Amino acid sequence: MKTLTRQGPMTPLLALRRRLPASRMLGLCLLVGLMLFGWGVPLLGGADPYAQDLMHTLDAPGALHPLGTDHLGRSLLARTAEAVRLSLGLAFLSVASAVTIGLVLGVAAGWRRGWGDRLLGALADCVLALPGLLLVLMLAAIAPGSFWTLYLGISLVLWVEVFRLVRSVTQGLMASPQVQASRLLGFGRVYLFRRHLWPALRPQVMTLAAFGAATAILAVSSLGFVSIGLRPPTAELGLMMTELFPYYQEAPWALAQPVLALFLMVLGFILLAGEEPK
Repeated sequence: MKTLTRQGPMTPLLALRRRLPASRMLGLCLLVGLMLFGWGVPLLGGADPYAQDLMHTLDAPGALHPLGTDHLGRSLLARTAEAVRLSLGLAFLSVASAVTIGLVLGVAAGWRRGWGDRLLGALADCVLALPGLLLVLMLAAIAPGSFWTLYLGISLVLWVEVFRLVRSVTQGLMASPQVQASRLLGFGRVYLFRRHLWPALRPQVMTLAAFGAATAILAVSSLGFVSIGLRPPTAELGLMMTELFPYYQEAPWALAQPVLALFLMVLGFILLAGEEPK
């Protein structure tokens, strides 16, 4: 049965707007806009992000190049779009892996407890004892410039927070009266997870995932900025800042583009991780 308003049936967009506070809606709109930009520019026949044209270096935005060109004459529209696509793709992939691992291991540890809980807790403590940035740097040193090395390092850092949160919440829920009653009635593990655990875990896990995505984007950009992450000619926001920084006086609009893209992505995820609606 459709939900009715005074103007008629409630549209999906209006229903989403009513469920989300204004800050979260703004964050979602920012991220959707960036995804449309990152994946839409190549579909519209944008320029090759790696094609150089030394006759048109540091051109200002114009009809031929809407966002101008960099110091090698490469289209900043195409390169910024590819950098946004790379950052968002790496963030989503890393967070999805970290949340999956942390959720599965956290529920298993909190459900069963015993030696398995202690073993997983000790493993998480060992990972926490090693600074996250140092872990990513160690993996990056093994295979410099590798996308998969960055993905593995960021995923290994992010899963611990999810695991510790899920284990703590699960331990409390398994001792609650409603879960005990469901177990006495003979309901299986899938039902207990779907009916009792996941509704309590979802808001907190989604908040951690949003913050984790922002952390992943900042980590990749920071490594690129100090020339430890991905290597040229890859279009990556931190690497683009490093390449364009010597020309900030001659072409400040060129340097502003990767900075603005990074700012909007991180802001979008932070707003999306805001408080739950009442």
